[in-house]
Amino acid sequence: MKCIKVNKLSILLIIAAVLMFGCKNVKKEANISEITEKIYPSDVLPVIKDCSLLCGDGTSFKNLDKVEHDDFFYVENDGKTNWVVYKTPNSGITSRTSSNTRTELGQKAHWIPETGGRLTGTLKVQHVSTSGDARVSVSYSVVVGQIHSDEGHENEPLKIFYKKFPGHEKGSVFWNYEINTKGDNSKRWDYSTAVWGYNMSVVGTSPSTNPEEPGNGIALGEEFSYEVNVHEGIMYLTFKSEGHETKTFVKNLLQSDFTKKSDLPEQIKTVYATIGRDGVEQENAYAGELQYFKQGAYNQTNGKDPNENIVWYTGAEVFDGDIAKQYAHGSYAEVWFRESTMGESIAPSKD
Repeated sequence: MKCIKVNKLSILLIIAAVLMFGCKNVKKEANISEITEKIYPSDVLPVIKDCSLLCGDGTSFKNLDKVEHDDFFYVENDGKTNWVVYKTPNSGITSRTSSNTRTELGQKAHWIPETGGRLTGTLKVQHVSTSGDARVSVSYSVVVGQIHSDEGHENEPLKIFYKKFPGHEKGSVFWNYEINTKGDNSKRWDYSTAVWGYNMSVVGTSPSTNPEEPGNGIALGEEFSYEVNVHEGIMYLTFKSEGHETKTFVKNLLQSDFTKKSDLPEQIKTVYATIGRDGVEQENAYAGELQYFKQGAYNQTNGKDPNENIVWYTGAEVFDGDIAKQYAHGSYAEVWFRESTMGESIAPSKD
């Protein structure tokens, strides 16, 4: 039997080859691990795949499977849970029918109130604009869920708001019903109902003077949930948050409560007095009109002049539309969702 002689150089070459092969395998495994650990919004909320998206910089997506958009739509983990982040500045590129920016889902499926639909969300609002005019009803607010009509006036039977004045610890959650105006839609208005805290009619006495802080409000970062269930033409709303009273509301979407001038609520006469919005609604409200759900961060704080519209123009800082500067100076809205569903309506509980 022959003995094979191995010199020191050969041994060193063998060791180097083993190390090199091992390192390549480790690097390859790390890359594979890196790819598999990437989490997209559609992984956290599968319903996202059934929606389109418009972001605050004007970027839009029709297919949201495995999609994110830096600084607008992405996933964050708070140490326990993955959340989908919707973030949008006070000023950016808006949709055709709005003065306000949004990073917001739009449901692709459509439905009419008679057949109905259901939307749920569990969320926390992390930031609202810190600039604005305290006299303006929608300053410092963001819409986190909507029903939007896709016919006629394209009005909104439902908008769910979160609003917090600067310097307050607690903010308000409220929902608005926009009339489906009979005739001239420039006369349209929203009727606002408080869930926790105030409705939209509670404002400051000067541009920088806030009302008192609401005693039963919701803080930034405090989780709450909503269910919107439109069943056989009736809208059923449920709001829940730990440590707060569960609130429920019912609104008929097939028959208007506001068909005559004498039906106008006092809130409308006060809030809209200076901009002349005193229209009445079609008798059958939103009956037969195509609707769809929207969800995310629809920022209500803009840079328009409050002297022209004290309800919807907030006079906030917008830094000439520079999004990076707006983010750096608090001129944005940011909303996190950990649960969301969109689908068919369900018969309401009789309890």
